[in-house]
Amino acid sequence: MDSKPPPQNPSSTSAPPPQSNGRDFLAHLESYLAKRDGVDKLLKISRYASKIILSSSLLPQSHPLYPRLKSFESSVGLSRKAFRLGKFVQDVNALRSAHLDSRHRAILAVLTYGGEGFYYFVEQFVWLSKSGLIDSRHSPGLQKVSAWAELIGYVGSISLKVIDLRGILEEEDWLRSRIEELQVAGGGAEKEAEKLRRLREKGLLKKLSIVQDIADGLMAAADVRDGKGALSGPLLLASAGLLSAVISTHKNWISC
Repeated sequence: MDSKPPPQNPSSTSAPPPQSNGRDFLAHLESYLAKRDGVDKLLKISRYASKIILSSSLLPQSHPLYPRLKSFESSVGLSRKAFRLGKFVQDVNALRSAHLDSRHRAILAVLTYGGEGFYYFVEQFVWLSKSGLIDSRHSPGLQKVSAWAELIGYVGSISLKVIDLRGILEEEDWLRSRIEELQVAGGGAEKEAEKLRRLREKGLLKKLSIVQDIADGLMAAADVRDGKGALSGPLLLASAGLLSAVISTHKNWISC
């Protein structure tokens, strides 16, 4: 007797991101660099790679390149803030279009998109302060507010993605059972096998996204504590930032 599929989660049954297989590399690269997030994540890789070098013993402070690299890292950080102008709008739209099928999910969505959106909104004023248009004395307070908003956003985001991942894993289990039933019945499981393959790819991306949020959340927590306390070492945070940047670059690359 055929088993019934589990209740489908809207986020787990959507089509996986388009793959880049077979595409011309330069055309794909042009498409990637045309996106704001594409350039931003390349800048993020550059910044945190520089931070790793600066916070490790790879380059001594007496080396002539050290102050140049430090200036480069600071400049890239300011440039990334400029790239976030108006980015809070995407969180407003994401919240409007979110599948709020339960009170629990609605609360998490508000935390996720509300926290991240408010973070990007405040970051605009942090950039204006650091660039000199707003009095710099406001910068520490603005940075503290943005750090708290970012951390709240990551708490909600991780929670939502864990729920989505559970839905994906449940659907994977059902598909595996369905494939076994069809194979015993004499075949015809090719369609379900393809669905399972795509679902596994989606699950892998979801896992990577959770790891990315944890890494970014670690940095946000350190900002809230002004870089003090456990798990706030410069090398650890720089490594977390680089890990997040690489994962995000990979996701953006295969989705464009």
